[in-house]
Amino acid sequence: MQHPPRACDTALAPAVLRATRPGFLILAPLCVLLGILLAARQPIAIAPREVMLVLVGGLLAHAAVNLLNEYEDFRSGLDEMTLRTPFSGGSGALPASPGAAPAVLAAGLAALTGVVAIGGYFLWARGWPMLAVGVPGLALIVAYTRWITRSPWLCLLAPGLGFGPLVILGSLVALGGWPDAAALIVAAVAGLLVSELLLLNQFPDCEADRRVGRRHLPILLGRRRAARLVAALLLGGQALVGMGVLFGGLPASAGLAWLALPGALWVAWRLPGVLEERARLEALMGLNVSVLLTTLALLGLGLWLN
Repeated sequence: MQHPPRACDTALAPAVLRATRPGFLILAPLCVLLGILLAARQPIAIAPREVMLVLVGGLLAHAAVNLLNEYEDFRSGLDEMTLRTPFSGGSGALPASPGAAPAVLAAGLAALTGVVAIGGYFLWARGWPMLAVGVPGLALIVAYTRWITRSPWLCLLAPGLGFGPLVILGSLVALGGWPDAAALIVAAVAGLLVSELLLLNQFPDCEADRRVGRRHLPILLGRRRAARLVAALLLGGQALVGMGVLFGGLPASAGLAWLALPGALWVAWRLPGVLEERARLEALMGLNVSVLLTTLALLGLGLWLN
């Protein structure tokens, strides 16, 4: 006689999927795409199979970070203390389905295994240069939630380093290219903007994060001083695009990314005035996400047009 599935069983797969934070997984493929476009500018033959592998590898790496972060935040009790926003505080998947925690951990480790397997292929195909991006990338995935979030400046730099130099330049090297001036500028722009994004998204969670031992910059500096750093990183990324075009490191068409500049200026100007107003802060966080994705997408379009 068959028994009906238990509620926790039927909720398992949706909980795991929710814990990947699928709405945010667009960032990794977008950064990989920038690496692919940079490779296409160089005199190398690009294999479609390898393009697919770097895309899948980037997506798995991002999913692994999210899944392991969700598991660690649930295990530490942080999920029970956090007031979630659409952009911070986790997905809420495990507080809603606690029985899915082992499955989320298993899925995170499976995604990490997939990253290692794809990295192993490119290590065989491209040689030792892949280790320069592969080893730090794995270290960031494994160490981010448990250790890196305890070090304020490392916590600031790690997301930008992961999505900028490691993903973008890693994709470029995996496809047989090499870091030229355009690649270094694009990686730096993405690094500044992603670090800024994660910094701003920490603002609503300061008190909860402090209680579980995290020490990021909004806790160390206070949100008002950290808001100035948000503005500096955000506008610094935009300025770097302009400098790259002006001095010839980027093609003129990359200046399309400046179409997102009004949004960046609005975020930088309005942020200090909304720190104590949760609804308005959340709205600004949403605009900030849009500015980041639009800037990187337009930068990619500019590379493609050239």
